[in-house]
Amino acid sequence: MAIGTKPADQRAARLSAPVVSSVPRMQGQPDKTPDKEATGGQAPFISPANVVASAFEYGLDYWQRSVLYWDTLRERANNMFAHHANGMPPLLDFDYEVILDARRFASPANYALLRITRCCDEHAEICVDQSKPPVIIMDPRAGHGPGIGGFKRDSEVGLSLHEGHETYFVIFFPSPCKNQTLIHVLKALRRFVEEITTRHDGQSPVIYGNCQAGWAAMLLAADCEGLTGPVVLNGSPLSYWAGETGVNPMRLAGGLLGGVWMAHLLADMGNGQFDGAWLVQNFENLNPANAIWEKDYHLFANIDTERERFLEFERWWTGFYFLSREEILAIVENLFVGNKLERGKLQLCDGCTVDLKRIRSPLVIFASSKDNITPPHQALNWIPAVYPSSADLKRAGQRIIYLLNHQVGHLGIFVSANVARLEHRAILESIGELEALAPGLYEMKIVNPTGDPDCHKPQYVVRFEEREVEQIRFDYPQKAFENAQSLSEQNELLYKAFVSPWIRAMANPLSAEALKWAHPMRVSRYMYSDMLNPWVIPAMLLAAAVKQLRKKAAEENSFLKAERVASESIASALRSYQENRDTASELIFSQLFGKQPIQLSEQDSRRQSA
Repeated sequence: MAIGTKPADQRAARLSAPVVSSVPRMQGQPDKTPDKEATGGQAPFISPANVVASAFEYGLDYWQRSVLYWDTLRERANNMFAHHANGMPPLLDFDYEVILDARRFASPANYALLRITRCCDEHAEICVDQSKPPVIIMDPRAGHGPGIGGFKRDSEVGLSLHEGHETYFVIFFPSPCKNQTLIHVLKALRRFVEEITTRHDGQSPVIYGNCQAGWAAMLLAADCEGLTGPVVLNGSPLSYWAGETGVNPMRLAGGLLGGVWMAHLLADMGNGQFDGAWLVQNFENLNPANAIWEKDYHLFANIDTERERFLEFERWWTGFYFLSREEILAIVENLFVGNKLERGKLQLCDGCTVDLKRIRSPLVIFASSKDNITPPHQALNWIPAVYPSSADLKRAGQRIIYLLNHQVGHLGIFVSANVARLEHRAILESIGELEALAPGLYEMKIVNPTGDPDCHKPQYVVRFEEREVEQIRFDYPQKAFENAQSLSEQNELLYKAFVSPWIRAMANPLSAEALKWAHPMRVSRYMYSDMLNPWVIPAMLLAAAVKQLRKKAAEENSFLKAERVASESIASALRSYQENRDTASELIFSQLFGKQPIQLSEQDSRRQSA
């Protein structure tokens, strides 16, 4: 098994490569580099008129792109306000009906169960094969709203319908119910599973858990023994302390920030609610090159083709949801800082400890080596923690299958059309084979000689190759993380006793609303709305005319090439900053909490010395 990581020699090659080489020549474009022999060894003559013409062409193109770029940011801001005014409904590209609303349960939670009823002009009933199990898809509560699993037709929802499964979707609402806890959420999810099982004559549903919904699916499977069918975990972290040194710094944040008290403070300031914008900001901080520069420059450089895709995605990305104080404290304390789930120490209530060994349904783990939010280490390392050897796994009668992608990032696991049409289709088409496997650990291999992601069996072949549990064990400085957990517990006791009462006494709905709209993640978006900022109105007025008179600069324009080189230089500098920051975080964490220093790669050591 080869689980892809980000080795130091690859980073070194990238950093040491000449910047200009990072600007690829377009396919079919001739090499314009002058031939020294053809010019007699002298530099070719460049006509001043050609320089002026190129400059004028580029200047017009740059101005037009600027107008369209600012107008796109204006529309994003207006979309954000409109989405908020509409109550921030789930951004599903499918019609649906509400089956159950957990806000009306005896133990209310801000969840609801939907049944997908239509895809475009097709009724879902036409697609359903009653012999196939129903599928329930759960999106993560990680700062954003629901919908990423059904964002477009080529998605998990779309492929589930296409494969003939009755499809259900779990959504949540922008604000939690008062004093909502994880117990309330788990009870609601259990009720949903029971309802689906009843509707399908006792047939257990396949559960799809995306990202943070993965651990919720695991809690559900451990609690609902016998009720759930196969559980599919897509980019889901379950081993929170695992990760590669210098590559996965998010696992260190709990210790470097002093533990759970920071989340407690933010929830207190929010009048009992934790703003999901803070979680989204953490995601963006992982890749400052993309957040600060590359995403916006990609839009600017490709404004003619990227506008609609950008606006569609940003409608979801800027829809920030809330968690209750009780929920965020339980999640941070037990999972991110405490890592208690894989260690069998997670207590949801008195006398109720979650034991992952109680799960008997087949588990499918889908991870990507390019995922910097949930790397394969965090998706897989819980297996040897729960089942120390393959013999233990087989003795427990459990079947665990993992599937690795080596091209897409974290969000690509859920939103990539190619991933949906190949990997997710292969998973759903192989449900029967999963349940027939003998107990053990398997790697799912998809052999697709056609290269077409939209193919069906037998155009592609799925193999389940048996692996040993010992092969997927990733070591990490456990003692250092335990020390960080102890510090977190001490800081939380001090904050809870001496600071929290004062913050709660001063917090109120008005102050919480003011903090909400003052959050940098919102301000940086809505500041471009023409409802607030009159300076973007000229871009709005000019945009229609610019689209009609649009004149793009030629690909061989030297000024356009210089712009791309400058852009790559900025992105490279930000990537260098990120890698130095992550290396420093590892060293600081090691010095604060670990007895043995973390062994850095040779390249990281040279960079740190410099």
